[in-house]
Amino acid sequence: MSKIKSRMDEGILVCVYYGPNGERLIQRGCKIAQVFDCPLYILTVDRKPFAELDADKSYYITKWKRLAEENDADAFILKDNEERPIYKVIAEVAREKGITQIIMGQTPHSRWEQIKKESIVNSLIREIPFVDLHIIAVARYLKDPDSNYDKGVRAYLAKEGTDYRLIFKHTKDAVYEGIFFKEIGTDFNNGIFKFNKEKETLQVEVIDDIVKDFTNVELETNDAKNDYTL
Repeated sequence: MSKIKSRMDEGILVCVYYGPNGERLIQRGCKIAQVFDCPLYILTVDRKPFAELDADKSYYITKWKRLAEENDADAFILKDNEERPIYKVIAEVAREKGITQIIMGQTPHSRWEQIKKESIVNSLIREIPFVDLHIIAVARYLKDPDSNYDKGVRAYLAKEGTDYRLIFKHTKDAVYEGIFFKEIGTDFNNGIFKFNKEKETLQVEVIDDIVKDFTNVELETNDAKNDYTL
């Protein structure tokens, strides 16, 4: 997968988890690895065995493997069926691969979350103090979709200039058909439109009836959060 690097005294480890921010973190790691011309590894950890991962998780793993190959990463590492704390697994890989720099994302935590559990960053600093940590701020996922959105209704996207307009009746201008989940507490059509595009399921943000782009928005459920405890 990888070519011989000129610097073997440096090593980059990118830690990713399911969601749209993984690609951004990998891109950042690739840039740093290119500057140093050093080994690059991409790691994800899951508490479930690989065979039990759902379609969404399998999609992300496939995507990250492809990005690893395209960017000459030395390896994509999946640690599945893992019961140890996440920071323990990251530290173990860092020692095995001679990692000197770790790149990971961190969402803003509520005060209760800060009290309830210690930051993974602090745990890593204690576990592997010889490694530099690059913490990349990432947006918090939309939470609890079942309680934040109305029941989904059939809708369509019609091309309008460079954007797409949400409509609720099929017309000749309709390009995509899907389900619209309206955000509770708004008088306008703000929410999430879920549809299939080229065999890929996307969830895109709707603001005042308009979809500006097809950036996938991850809806984090309580089950997903429980799968990945920092």
